[in-house]
Amino acid sequence: MKEDKRSGSRTMVVLLACLLAWAAAGCSPDGAPAATVPEQEPGGGTVQPVTPVIPAPKPEPAYAAPLTGMKIPSPNEVRPVMVVVNNAPQARPQSGLSQADLLFEVLAEGEITRLIAFYQSRSTTDPVGPVRSIRPYFISLGKGYGAVQVHAGGSPDGYETIRRQKIENLDEITNAGTYFWREKSRKAPHNLYTSIDSARQGADKRGFPGQGNAEPVYSFLQTPEAAAASTSAGTTTAGTTTTGAAVGLGGVDASRIDITFLLKSYLVSYEYDQTTSSYKRFIDKAPHIDLNNGEALQAANVIVMGAEHRVLDREGRRDVKLTGSGPALLFQQGKAITIEWRREQENSPVRWYEQGREVALVPGQTHVMIVPKTPTFEEHVVY
Repeated sequence: MKEDKRSGSRTMVVLLACLLAWAAAGCSPDGAPAATVPEQEPGGGTVQPVTPVIPAPKPEPAYAAPLTGMKIPSPNEVRPVMVVVNNAPQARPQSGLSQADLLFEVLAEGEITRLIAFYQSRSTTDPVGPVRSIRPYFISLGKGYGAVQVHAGGSPDGYETIRRQKIENLDEITNAGTYFWREKSRKAPHNLYTSIDSARQGADKRGFPGQGNAEPVYSFLQTPEAAAASTSAGTTTAGTTTTGAAVGLGGVDASRIDITFLLKSYLVSYEYDQTTSSYKRFIDKAPHIDLNNGEALQAANVIVMGAEHRVLDREGRRDVKLTGSGPALLFQQGKAITIEWRREQENSPVRWYEQGREVALVPGQTHVMIVPKTPTFEEHVVY
């Protein structure tokens, strides 16, 4: 009887020991897993869990087209092409003007104007024209942007300037007729066309250098949102200026602009479109259309600058002084600001300043109207 009691006591001790061992091992009645014990290295150290590191995607570099400031994926080192475009009423609507990076309008002989279109960021087989003749001050503009100059004929002084200064040009009359064609739907001289691809082929055939400057010619505005996005991504866009102001240092409302040269049929107007943040162009009170796409020309920036004009002969040929400085107005994002244009030499582009600081342009196409300063500059532009 005593032996049975001792045996039962030993059994209870064994069961109690098992229960204690089971609890120490982290078991639980509901089957919860035991706590993880860090592995031990042979030297006695503890191996800590490693969190995998996922590298951030490498940001692509951001670049700006030299004449428009528009973002492009890689540097654009293509040399600009300048085309002298007919602006007579019989030549309208012209072709290819909406694809230009930079567009000037200036008086030629008499009271007519010509359009000087610069192409750099895009190359296309679409028609550009009608193409017309060159003048010395057109050549001066082309030199400022390092462009191959495309034209059909020229004034005596124009040809003399080309010869004396050894201008790299493509002239339909004297050296490059293969790269032009005439459209049967219009009468000469308002039916001569080229394309930017054809011009580049002609320039290459004549051995002209095809490489230009990839750096932006001007500073361009950048919205605070775009600047923040570029900063967070670790990228910057060359040639941009971070600012939230429409024109850098101020401006007054300017939703409509009227620009007078001399003839009423060459009256130019611009109306601001808030949906596109650009100015739509009108010529002789009608939308100025690009025949290639049927759309009205638009400009992110419109600049009107006053320069000295001088009549040279009975044909009304002119000299326009495009070096030095003079009054100007800049229109962008529905605002206008009084500025000054400056150009030290013919090998430099025209630049624009406000109170000694170069102004920044809105990325996109820029239109520049060069008007006389007589009777006064202000009489040629109303807004």
